[in-house]
Amino acid sequence: MDELMMEIRNKDRLIKLSDESLKDFPPNIVKPIYNRSQLTAGIVHIGLGNFHRAHQAWYLHRLMQQGQALDWAIIGAGVKEFDKGQRLKLLEQDFLTTLVELSPEGRAVEVVGSMIDYVPIEADNGPLIAQMAKPEIKIVALTVTEGGYYIDPVSKSFDSSHPDIVYDATHPEAPKTAFGAMVAALRLRRDGGGGPFTCQSCDNLQGNGAILRQVIVALAGLSDPKLSEWIEENCSFPNSMVDCIVPATTAKERGLVHDLGISDAVPVTHEDFRQWVIEDDFCAGRPDWNMAGATFTNDVHDFEMMKIRILNGGHQVIAVPGELLSIETIEQCMKNSLLGPLFKKVILSEVAPHVKAVPSITPENYVDLVHKRFSNPKIIDTTRRVAFDGSSRQPGFLIPSIRDGLANTTPIDGLALIQASWARMCEGTREDGTLIAPNDPFWNELQAKAKAARSNPSVWLEMDQIYGNLAKEPQFANSFETWLGIIWDQGLDKAIEIYLEI
Repeated sequence: MDELMMEIRNKDRLIKLSDESLKDFPPNIVKPIYNRSQLTAGIVHIGLGNFHRAHQAWYLHRLMQQGQALDWAIIGAGVKEFDKGQRLKLLEQDFLTTLVELSPEGRAVEVVGSMIDYVPIEADNGPLIAQMAKPEIKIVALTVTEGGYYIDPVSKSFDSSHPDIVYDATHPEAPKTAFGAMVAALRLRRDGGGGPFTCQSCDNLQGNGAILRQVIVALAGLSDPKLSEWIEENCSFPNSMVDCIVPATTAKERGLVHDLGISDAVPVTHEDFRQWVIEDDFCAGRPDWNMAGATFTNDVHDFEMMKIRILNGGHQVIAVPGELLSIETIEQCMKNSLLGPLFKKVILSEVAPHVKAVPSITPENYVDLVHKRFSNPKIIDTTRRVAFDGSSRQPGFLIPSIRDGLANTTPIDGLALIQASWARMCEGTREDGTLIAPNDPFWNELQAKAKAARSNPSVWLEMDQIYGNLAKEPQFANSFETWLGIIWDQGLDKAIEIYLEI
């Protein structure tokens, strides 16, 4: 890597990432060998964040490096104000992304070129709808976060009363949401004979394809029942499991790329691990992602349960206490004398027993793999990022294991401790007295509940949208109350020490 830095570094200027400048990059930086000017689009991806560019876009790029899938290029899209800035940054560098893979042994740099355009963001989503309606688009994919699907976390039903959904149902030609835009595009395709496209969720949700189907079909039915039936009969919604740790881009990551002599406004760092398991259900064709390392299967469930329960759940087990203890990164949490053992005990004794083995690995071996990945010192993944949006992540990643533990009479004390830690975190101060900035879309509500729960713990568990009927389960409710009391009276460190001695 020192040779790489010396080779690419230009003392007078940085090399601005672009199609034209790729020729100036040294040969030991992997770059597109395909002719990007000859790529044509086959995929629209909504929610073009770091994870997509390090994961799905990379798999497609690797296919293109083999001379395949040149008619499956990605057009980026978004429906949020943030996306406008992201679009302009990527437009300035020809939609290229510098990926820096960070392993304990070193790093490798690659420029990904599978994206060729980014739809302008407008309030009525007109450009996005028009792009998805084009017959050459065969897949519309999304990464819109776990909490972005308008699904009640307890009942798992579609929230048709949400103001965004009510708006889309009454303004179907100018919707606010990505889902409304997809429905509008499918209406145009049905009416114009363009045929269906595959709707592909790439978010960390168990049964993500089934959830996306529920949202799209239900939303369409609110304004056009016949369209809803057409979508149900013609579109496909493959389930998938996606996995790669991809930190947020900060000045540190941009500086890392600058040290290599590259000017990239939105570089991405990631760990030296990727996995993509996909249900082979594509109504309008698909790239052969398996030729780049993805796995096609008709049984995604066990893979996704292992990943969501152990990796995503494990992230919450250490990030929430880590935030309270003012530990900045996940790797530092794993090195902590209390949080490292806490991760191992909670996941091995209270989560893994409810997870099935998959053909390639047992739950216990997967715990060891995740422990190694979380401990990677080169990945600067913050506890704040991982602990974000607990109102979606706790019911999605950890609370199902509490329910399984109660049903199967296995331990749940550690999981109850994490729930108590989350309630303490949402009060808004760390144990050293510093303030925790709002870290959830429902922060104000959570903070009010957390403050009240200090003297009356049951208030926290009465959030039915998160806990459902768990407040009525004495084993869990009593354990939660005990841990919350210990945390407030004696501190989180003492609570964890007590748990580890049980």
